[in-house]
Amino acid sequence: MRDGDHGTAVRGWLRGIEVFAGPLPEFVPERAPADPVSLFLSWLSEAVTGGLRDPHAMVLSTVDEAGDPDARVLILKGVDASGWQFAGHGFSPKGRQLAVHPRAALTFYWPEHGRQVRLRGTVAPCSAHDSAADFLDRSATARAESLSGRQSQYLTDTAERDHALVESLALIDKEPSLVDPAWTRYTLAPAEVEFWQAAKSRVHTRLRYERAGDSWQRFRLWS
Repeated sequence: MRDGDHGTAVRGWLRGIEVFAGPLPEFVPERAPADPVSLFLSWLSEAVTGGLRDPHAMVLSTVDEAGDPDARVLILKGVDASGWQFAGHGFSPKGRQLAVHPRAALTFYWPEHGRQVRLRGTVAPCSAHDSAADFLDRSATARAESLSGRQSQYLTDTAERDHALVESLALIDKEPSLVDPAWTRYTLAPAEVEFWQAAKSRVHTRLRYERAGDSWQRFRLWS
């Protein structure tokens, strides 16, 4: 294949990949509850019941000090009236970015159901008690890695990393209740939450909740 043909071939290959292959669930916006938390938990429950893999995985999108976007996949830690919770090290890139720009977006995608949920809003750290509890819920290895405080730094020697991990595990074994004070649980309080239901016809159904004081307004969107 000539170099000039490569892009054309890839585009054709991508267009040939089937999407929304299976039966898709029904979504009737007129029956949606008054608040987005209830609808989100309903969709999440259906994803869990349907056996979808990692249904609580989500993309957290932030911006850095220069305003450039960044994104990574995290696990949802909780949902309540205050917002959606996730956790991370305060000295990690996401922790530093949120300290400067405490706004973010979350995206959930359940491809087998043709559904995604998109949120945007402000982010605030939870209490030290909640952050400590989240840290202690993690596995010993995950806690040990956090205690090194070197997430996302350049790794030039894996032996150094392994040695640091062994030292941190020994420290945890000696002090099981040890908490990394930089570990932080965050809450994203959304200003808007969009629910997107795919259709094989490509006339997708979209419903957006927008916060209005202490309540929510609902709007249908063009697909």
